[in-house]
Amino acid sequence: MNKLELITELIRNGGLSRPEARKTVEIFFDSISQALSRGGRVEIRGLCSFYVKKYKGYSGRNPKTGAKVSVKHKQLPFFKCGKELKKRVDL
Repeated sequence: MNKLELITELIRNGGLSRPEARKTVEIFFDSISQALSRGGRVEIRGLCSFYVKKYKGYSGRNPKTGAKVSVKHKQLPFFKCGKELKKRVDL
């Protein structure tokens, strides 16, 4: 399911107009993005949680040339599936 299909489902099953459904989905995703960018954690009980994982910098190698490369520290968003979602998917 993509963003447009989610909006269509809200229109069909939620009784929302297209602009209302689009705004609802935008607010939802923007709120998650903002929370993660502040270093927070987002938990949707029964579905999933999102959090930011931090990695330290390290020294690596360019596989093509073999030259040493310094890789800076980074932060990446992570998704963790909830127990109820696991049960639903694993029929």
